[in-house]
Amino acid sequence: MTVLPSALDTRGPDHAAHRAAMLAKLADLDAEHAKALAGGGEKYVQRHRARGKLLARERVELLLDPDTPFLELSPLAAWGSDYTVGASLVTGIGVVEGVECLITANDPTVRGGASNPWSLKKALRAHEVALANRLPVISLVESGGADLPSQKEIFIPGGAIFRDLTRLSAAGIPTVAVVFGNSTAGGAYVPGMSDHVIMVKERAKVFLGGPPLVKMATGEESDDESLGGAEMHARVSGLADHFAVDEPDALRQARRVVARLNHRKAYPDPGPAEPPKYDPEELLGVVPDDLKVPFDPREVIARIVDASDFDEFKPLYGTSLVTGWARLHGYPVGVLANAQGVLFSAESQKAAQFIQLANQRDVPLLFLHNTTGYMVGREYEQGGIIKHGAMMINAVSNSRVPHLSVLLGASYGAGHYGMCGRAYDPRFLFAWPSAKSAVMGPQQLAGVLSIVARQSAAAKGAPYDEEADAGLRALVEQQIESESLPMFLSGRLYDDGVIDPRDTRTVLGLCLSAIHTAPYEGARGGFGVFRM
Repeated sequence: MTVLPSALDTRGPDHAAHRAAMLAKLADLDAEHAKALAGGGEKYVQRHRARGKLLARERVELLLDPDTPFLELSPLAAWGSDYTVGASLVTGIGVVEGVECLITANDPTVRGGASNPWSLKKALRAHEVALANRLPVISLVESGGADLPSQKEIFIPGGAIFRDLTRLSAAGIPTVAVVFGNSTAGGAYVPGMSDHVIMVKERAKVFLGGPPLVKMATGEESDDESLGGAEMHARVSGLADHFAVDEPDALRQARRVVARLNHRKAYPDPGPAEPPKYDPEELLGVVPDDLKVPFDPREVIARIVDASDFDEFKPLYGTSLVTGWARLHGYPVGVLANAQGVLFSAESQKAAQFIQLANQRDVPLLFLHNTTGYMVGREYEQGGIIKHGAMMINAVSNSRVPHLSVLLGASYGAGHYGMCGRAYDPRFLFAWPSAKSAVMGPQQLAGVLSIVARQSAAAKGAPYDEEADAGLRALVEQQIESESLPMFLSGRLYDDGVIDPRDTRTVLGLCLSAIHTAPYEGARGGFGVFRM
């Protein structure tokens, strides 16, 4: 066993300062998560409860096996937009009757559970996770369909939700819909396209058009129950496979449906794993508040992998990138972690070789981000940094083993791509509150714009306004800083959530378990042309 040594001075002033800064960021994060938990606000929560109904997360909790975790995905969706944080939808991975499932639950306290553009993005991301990892999908439905004022952003792309449900079914991945209330218009197709449907007596209302629309379209007089009630669908239309007397009964029946799925994981559970040798609480003090200050990612690795056991690959070559082999909750992983921020040619070549080795061994890859990007400058351009960076990105792009990414610190420029950012389809991507991601750092970007403007003025022979330049630089820095923050990026679903550093091992373990539900095989070739 190769146990990583730790040089972290947990009693020193630097660790204390880093910890205090991280705890402040976590407090801000908790405040934003609280907005998602609050749904539509106290008024609408009380109205919902007065109708004898459970809240979305209460439904999820009753559905799950007792004392099992729920890995919520995209909880900050819509943050920074005009829509409620959380986007009126709860999504995540949980265990139902011993089966890992992808669960979605409409939040009816937010505009009746209607879907807005961010709800749509969140639902599609959830389906993407289910399809990639072969997780059964359970939809807890209570939604009036599209939020009509934003229909222009929902109607056309929204059809992908129904496409996904049928593709999941065609792939042999079970889909279950439990209808608690309205499921109208496009929402009616969620149960309509699910393999198994459960409806709650006198609560579920499933129809393409409600009584007012039917009256307008055909002149026919009708009521909710005869048009789309649970009993009608159970006795007459046949849309409901199971008829529940109340919400707890519906959730009980959903659990029984899952118990009978005979759904199996592609890989056996690896069993108990030895925890790290170091306290995960210490992770709070690893990353400096100033991301220009480097930190050793081995201190993070030592606190998340089994027994802190890590076999480093090429430790003396390309030292700005740490690569090596470990296990995490019993699952083998190859780790790539940025050490000093900048990626040079050696690091790029080292990464490409390591990714190829992981594909030969069928080992998933974990990317821990803290990079300002690939090195620039005459010496490095002449040394081939473009082709070597392209080699790393080529390897990441064509790798077929599952990838996991965690943004610890900076994740700027093409370094974000080479380290498997969102555009490179990692199975899961999370961020620490300390993370920042953009095309480049705020000061660098503002400085580049200033230099370009200064050169333009010189070329025209015009005087340069230094005062205006200083104001512009400050404005640009402020904008890029705000747009680089993890909550801003998470609100746009550029990650699957901002997590507490202390939870990193648990979150990654849940992800690895989900990943091993589906079979996978590394690329044995097909990496495209590596420019040498």
